[in-house]
Amino acid sequence: MKAWKATLADGVSAAFRQLRPLRENPGCRVLMYHAVGSRVSDDRQHLYNIDPSRFRDHMRYLATSTNHAVVGLSEGVATGKGVAITFDDGYLDTLMVAAPVLVELAFPFTVFVTPGFVCGGHVRYLSATALRELADLPGVTIGAHGNSHRRLPECDNVELAQELAGSRAWLEDALSRPVITMSYPHGAVDRRVRAAAAAAGYELAACSQFGAHRRNDDHLQVARTDIWAQDDLQRFKAKIVGAWDWMRWIT
Repeated sequence: MKAWKATLADGVSAAFRQLRPLRENPGCRVLMYHAVGSRVSDDRQHLYNIDPSRFRDHMRYLATSTNHAVVGLSEGVATGKGVAITFDDGYLDTLMVAAPVLVELAFPFTVFVTPGFVCGGHVRYLSATALRELADLPGVTIGAHGNSHRRLPECDNVELAQELAGSRAWLEDALSRPVITMSYPHGAVDRRVRAAAAAAGYELAACSQFGAHRRNDDHLQVARTDIWAQDDLQRFKAKIVGAWDWMRWIT
């Protein structure tokens, strides 16, 4: 993100927080990360490869905060409370860089994996062996992220079923455990895609709409807060208290 755009957005967020005071029950704040130190393809604004030191700063802040308890995604969605940590795509650095920090802090987290990336053999992504190693760590939940990372609304019905059911079946076979959570690739979801996710057996599905998830919200369109490479600690704090939730109306 260009510096002037970031400065403008920070100003809008500060004003939004003043005009819309925080609710007593703000809901579960689901954080969305991507890569932690690895290059991300087609990331023209350089949003999705956060520096490992900045990621550690975010996690250490959560560890010392008395206002933001870190919870597993399923627990947070069910109760509408806490902060849940998620990663999209299945980068190898989730295992090598992020996981050691999170395990040390005893933070649960969810990783949404695209089987096509795993099978593609690129060094940036988890291999099948690395995926199983990650899944065996304490507090880790593996979810699906489409079979090939296509925008699901653009798929026909046959393709859509393969993206949803196929990814779930592949992950369950690879990990020998149920996979009932997913995130929509590119955050793209409509009514047809949501219905297909339910038909494929998913009980929880995350999108990319800014905001917090409250207990009675749709469990198949869970709002998340996008965390970017440029998010220093000040902006991170603003995002987790909802100051950036105005983004839901422009994304």
